[in-house]
Amino acid sequence: MLRSRLYLLAAAVLWSTAGAAVKLCSLTAWQIASGRSLIAALVLALAFPAGRKLPSRRGLVAALAYAVTVVSFIIANKLTTSANAIFLQDTAPLYVLLLSPLVLRERPSRGELAAVPVFLLGLSLFFLDQLVPGQRWGNVIALGSGVAFAMAILGLRAVGEEGSSVLVWGNLIAGFSVLVPSLGGPTPTALDVGLLLFLGVFQLGMAYTLFHRGLRETPAVEASLLILIEPVLNPVWTFLLAGERPGPWALVGGAIILLATAWRTLLGSGASAQTPAREAQS
Repeated sequence: MLRSRLYLLAAAVLWSTAGAAVKLCSLTAWQIASGRSLIAALVLALAFPAGRKLPSRRGLVAALAYAVTVVSFIIANKLTTSANAIFLQDTAPLYVLLLSPLVLRERPSRGELAAVPVFLLGLSLFFLDQLVPGQRWGNVIALGSGVAFAMAILGLRAVGEEGSSVLVWGNLIAGFSVLVPSLGGPTPTALDVGLLLFLGVFQLGMAYTLFHRGLRETPAVEASLLILIEPVLNPVWTFLLAGERPGPWALVGGAIILLATAWRTLLGSGASAQTPAREAQS
């Protein structure tokens, strides 16, 4: 359904604001990760009352993958550039493509397989002039965040309606797992508090609410491709608000990703209307 794909795109737009907010915030990675996730857990618990229930064993595995994703992404943003962090995290579609047939019994269509190299080409160009050595550990952590994100996507897709529990408890796990080191950070300023509230309520809580709803009727591979609009917008907000300037290749790569995203959204919607049986199986 087109509405589900629009939910996914809206989630990606909200996610894309993370880089600028983290760069503007003077708090440590531990403080941001803990505060953001605990606030998001409250937002999601209010949005999904059923999510307050303890998840099943399978749901708990997905919650752990989610927790690793959101914490490692914040740490990576503090250790490397925002562009590096988001590019390496968004290698997730590759892992989803490889694991989706095994985990979900969802075989990618020819269109989805054809879209992967197009998206990867755009991503490679977009960060060709920014992915530089010197932030090794940040890059390694960001790559690990991409693997965890793929597992979280597969897990959310696999548990279905239990996904709300995964999100609520995943944020609780993330927030409390780094609470102790977060207590030793600097005293938050008014700007820090505002940024933390924005990150928890909108960038994480509202974004994952939309993502969960969109993922219900969208195959995992297609969903992971659609949200690649996030790395296009992330450096844009970071440049406008924090002064981190994208390079010339970013403009070319961004145009490719935007066109490919629009193509997958519109053609995917038409395909779902023509093949309802495939949607029912997914």
